[in-house]
Amino acid sequence: MSDAAREDASGPAMTAALRVARFRLIWTASVLSNLGLIIQGVGAAWAMTEETGDATLVAMVQSATMLPMLLFTLPAGAMADMYPRRIVALFALTVSLAGVSTLFGLSLAQATTPPALLALSFVAGCGMAFFWPAWQSSASDDVPAELLPAAVGLNSLSYNAARVVGPAVGGLIVAMGGTVIAFGISVLLYLPMVGAQLRPAPRREIPRLPPERIGRALISGIRYVLHSPAILSIVIRAFILGALGGSAHTLMPLISRDLLASGANVFGILLGTFGAGAVLGVFMAPTLRNRYGADGSASRCIVALGISLAVVGTSRSVPLTAVALLVAGSVWMCVTQACNVSLQMLVPRWVAGRAVACFQASLSGGIALAGVGWGMVAGHFGVGHAFLASGILVALSIVVGRVWPLPEIESTYVVPGESLPNPQVLLPISGRSGPILVEIEYRVPPAEARAFYRMIQDVQLCLKRNGAYGTSIARDLGDPEVWMERYHFPTWHDYLRQRDRMTAAERTLQDALLAFHAGDRPVRARRFLERPFGSVRWDEDSADHRTPETLPIG
Repeated sequence: MSDAAREDASGPAMTAALRVARFRLIWTASVLSNLGLIIQGVGAAWAMTEETGDATLVAMVQSATMLPMLLFTLPAGAMADMYPRRIVALFALTVSLAGVSTLFGLSLAQATTPPALLALSFVAGCGMAFFWPAWQSSASDDVPAELLPAAVGLNSLSYNAARVVGPAVGGLIVAMGGTVIAFGISVLLYLPMVGAQLRPAPRREIPRLPPERIGRALISGIRYVLHSPAILSIVIRAFILGALGGSAHTLMPLISRDLLASGANVFGILLGTFGAGAVLGVFMAPTLRNRYGADGSASRCIVALGISLAVVGTSRSVPLTAVALLVAGSVWMCVTQACNVSLQMLVPRWVAGRAVACFQASLSGGIALAGVGWGMVAGHFGVGHAFLASGILVALSIVVGRVWPLPEIESTYVVPGESLPNPQVLLPISGRSGPILVEIEYRVPPAEARAFYRMIQDVQLCLKRNGAYGTSIARDLGDPEVWMERYHFPTWHDYLRQRDRMTAAERTLQDALLAFHAGDRPVRARRFLERPFGSVRWDEDSADHRTPETLPIG
């Protein structure tokens, strides 16, 4: 990783984005709203502890809050890329605020029940599942391009800091004022973000193509992740971290009650030490990443997290447990922040919401799974054994880094490429006409065939993540110098979108492939409409040619 990239991602200029008034307002409000959700979760978890002694139900409070991340974050990411992100964020905040307000009212009336706690925690989680992708991917709308790395880092800090500092604040509030006060404060913390989103947003560039339908937009986002090895590694590592290491989040109330035989006061202290570790991790992460690289620092932090969880499971001393949670909070923050910053620096803006959604769904889905899984383990074998098993599995999970290593940050990857010239269209078609078949013929000297073949596979991987399917490479049996590349797009609009989505790095790769062509004439590219039934008139009295419905877009 270059020094410039490192400075962009984690250097002292990270706070430069806070000089932009709109970003500063939204970022500050986002810290409060994220904090509100976490405080609500802490209050609900302790309320469940008071209502029932069932460890599974206590752990399921965290699962109910995080499960919407797994269920709805991908549609939320698609909506954030398709529609104005401010409108999506307002809708999401309204849903979450309604759930938390209802929970506050029931708690005030002393009418909370385990089913109500789970259901309303789920509603609050649904709202935030739609809010987070719209908020995190809006950085490019709020700051100039040169401040985008700083904005991405700050958003990562806000999201992860609220996730791990929030339990500390929530625990102290519960210890000092009870769950009613915790729910009331949670409601108030949502209001600044609602006000910030009501302010006029900067004018967006009007896209020249209509938005994708929600189903196709979801497929586009998932396809991009699946065909981007670096992004896929981040998503998989996030899920593994959440599933194996999420015991620290889901079983925290039971540490105080079962392992340390204490009450809400010790619960608040433990959450406070975990949050203090998270703050420490914010400052540790850039140093570790610069010294060991993204994957090296993550591996070291994962081992430290595993050891810390094992210590929590075997300790019966409050000071020792607090120290272990301090370490756990710091290394958890280091890993999650490294993943989030790397991901947002690696994806182009057209798919940023969906990529962020995939990351959040993986991490939160892992934590939701941890809530159920480690809760059941704790219920059958004890809380201590659950933490011990969690710590061992987390430490052993570093072996997955050999298969899915975390990528280094390359900030030039997401520079948009120049738009390609529009193809000539004479056949009458519409934007939904398709499938579209593209054939490109190359003439490559046999001595360069191996290098050409390897590079064209990289080019086709780029095409796949930008919307192509059915890619193939063929070589002429009668003329070994002739190669034929083929790929498909579902519709004409999908093909045009692909021409707008290519980044500068992808365009450079395609230009390098074209340089292999050694023919006297330029590379020949042809575009076909497969199954062109609508382009041919069945009645001889009808003209076969008419003005095209979709003209080349200038």
